[in-house]
Amino acid sequence: MAGNTKVLRSRIKSVSSTLQLTRAMELVASSKIRRASQAMLYGRKYDEALDSAFQALLSDGDVQKSAYFQEYPDQEDVILVIAGDRGLAGGYNANVFRLAAEYEGARFIPIGKRVCDHFGKAPVSSEKFTASQAQDLAKEILSEFRAGNIRRFGILYTRYQSVIVQKATLSWILPFQAPESATAPKALIFEPDAQTVLTAAAKTYLAGKIITAVRESFMSEVTARRMAMDSAGKNAKEMIDALGLAYNRARQGAITQEITEIVAGSGAE
Repeated sequence: MAGNTKVLRSRIKSVSSTLQLTRAMELVASSKIRRASQAMLYGRKYDEALDSAFQALLSDGDVQKSAYFQEYPDQEDVILVIAGDRGLAGGYNANVFRLAAEYEGARFIPIGKRVCDHFGKAPVSSEKFTASQAQDLAKEILSEFRAGNIRRFGILYTRYQSVIVQKATLSWILPFQAPESATAPKALIFEPDAQTVLTAAAKTYLAGKIITAVRESFMSEVTARRMAMDSAGKNAKEMIDALGLAYNRARQGAITQEITEIVAGSGAE
């Protein structure tokens, strides 16, 4: 019995330490959610405005002759994969890896320390990823595409839908596609010409898509971690209660046995 109580005490202590860790991580995630939410909402507004302007440009007949509309079927797909810097976020990182695995043969550009480790690349933080980095990356990708080295370019990120639901999503960006005639905006006049405007605007557009996806993914990450740590904390509490009950029963059994042995010894005398 004494051995049982010692083991139970050790397990209670271990689970209590885990509970403290999950609470700390939940608080850290909660403290980041407001900032991440604001960044995501600003990013969505920027993306909507960017899309609205860019669709008008892509609907121009002349601009569709641009190199950015060309297809290179013999080249490889390039996918920008965005995941978290840390684990303990439920299925957040795993869902991204699972979707990426469906595109065997593609070349992956990772953002996020976990996904960088997964693909054996130098670490790039998703939480600290900047607009300047997005601009540099967009410039590099567009240069490769114009050179005919990329078949398609897409962004694999986690779309935030609600506190409970975050979905890994792949959005193909290049080559550009002309909008359907039913949804195309009213034709505009571009100076000096549409292709020149597209060449100047393409980097801003692609960089906007990248930074928006990074912000969206980070919001999904901290929300998923908060929910995961909340669930883990509840499970730890339930386990501590169950272990505490088992410990009290074992301790009570040990005391009862000692009293029985004392009484038996006294009767023998």
